[in-house]
Amino acid sequence: MKFVLAAAASLALVAGGLGAGVAQAESAPGCSSTVQIGSTAYAKFQGQDIASVKQFKGCGKNWAYIYVWESFRQRGLHWILTAAVDVNPGPHAVYKGGVDNPNDPVELWSKGTDTLSDCTAGYGLISVYQYDNYPAWTDTRC
Repeated sequence: MKFVLAAAASLALVAGGLGAGVAQAESAPGCSSTVQIGSTAYAKFQGQDIASVKQFKGCGKNWAYIYVWESFRQRGLHWILTAAVDVNPGPHAVYKGGVDNPNDPVELWSKGTDTLSDCTAGYGLISVYQYDNYPAWTDTRC
């Protein structure tokens, strides 16, 4: 019986840990039919993933999204989030639809951008007070 309980507790810990940093974004503000495009990127702080960055398409627009992981939020630090769509990623990139939020938000969506015919990446930045800036970009989608 002890073995069964220990195994069940271990499985619960593993299962709980799998979802600890996963964002459950459903839809962008004002658009109920967004779909993730490309891979998820991760902002890192002191060697650990602290935020997920994704790019979505829907309602004829591109959207960027950043979500701060619970494990980072529990540290008690303060941060500002930025989300934007990176158009033509590289040395001549243009960031569109950018939104900043200085109030320790859990998640943030960029404004929708009319860039479906461009090469884009989702861009997210978490600026941690008294530390530095921690950006992440999704892969480029054309």
